[in-house]
Amino acid sequence: MIFASLAASAALAVAGGQTAVAPPPPHPQTAPVPIPATEIVREDGLVAEYFAARGEPVSPGAVVVLGGSEGGLRGARNLARRLAGEGFASIAVSYFGEEGQPTKLDGIPIESVSRAIDWLQAHDVRGPVAAVGVSKGAELALLSASREPRIKAVVAAVPSHLVWQGIDMAGGQTGSSWSADGAPLAYTPYDLSNGFTSIFNLYRDSLPGAVPDSEIPVEAIAGPVMLVSGEADGLWPSTEMAQRIEQRLREKRFAHPVVNLSYPDAGHAVFGPPVAADTPGLQNILSLGGTIDGLIAARADGWPQVLAFLREALD
Repeated sequence: MIFASLAASAALAVAGGQTAVAPPPPHPQTAPVPIPATEIVREDGLVAEYFAARGEPVSPGAVVVLGGSEGGLRGARNLARRLAGEGFASIAVSYFGEEGQPTKLDGIPIESVSRAIDWLQAHDVRGPVAAVGVSKGAELALLSASREPRIKAVVAAVPSHLVWQGIDMAGGQTGSSWSADGAPLAYTPYDLSNGFTSIFNLYRDSLPGAVPDSEIPVEAIAGPVMLVSGEADGLWPSTEMAQRIEQRLREKRFAHPVVNLSYPDAGHAVFGPPVAADTPGLQNILSLGGTIDGLIAARADGWPQVLAFLREALD
């Protein structure tokens, strides 16, 4: 079925400066020890891990981090840990795929983002909040921010401008990816009229039939928006979709700054902290598009801009 191969592709994504593909274990004496979460959160409607800010300068705000269609906390955790090291209190949120959560991305409640903000405020993290999302997490970040006025900035990496049909890695039928207040949100279905040739082609070929009501009303976001994409994205047409987000914001006379970074030789793994050419497993991400040199250059350029954007938005 369609998304059986997506599972393999998503497993290769590079998130938070670490590859999801397990490289050979480094020598025990040189292996870095990941900094553990400050608090593990398992509450009704919220599965998350919180990382207190460690770096300097410490931002007065906080970041809600949302990973991609791999589900669970792995990608979001790595990114939240890295952002915490840069001075941002960060909470990695799983919206599906962890124990006790749905196993497929279908009708997922968007309320987990608001619950994460509630948790931050209840634990005296009371500054402004940004949402940082990658791939399907970017779709959720933009969608949530359009409905949640407490989100004051969004970084959407390899994003979508639409609510798409859901994903079942086992090949089952799905409706909308997302729900709100118990009801599925309008979505654009996959167009299989020409058969299935690749995941990228599936999304590209479905764009002309986009359902108007499925377009995310990004103009309702209560702060600046940064978009990051790789023009060689091999998973879905993220640069085209980022351009559509920017176009809508311009047409709607969006009152806040918009930054749209696109990198010609980078693929779906364009977003994240800088990586070195000898990073274990780096070659694997070529299945997601782009070149190694393109990825290295994009991350070296983009990551400092992401941090500067968040500092300005949250200070």
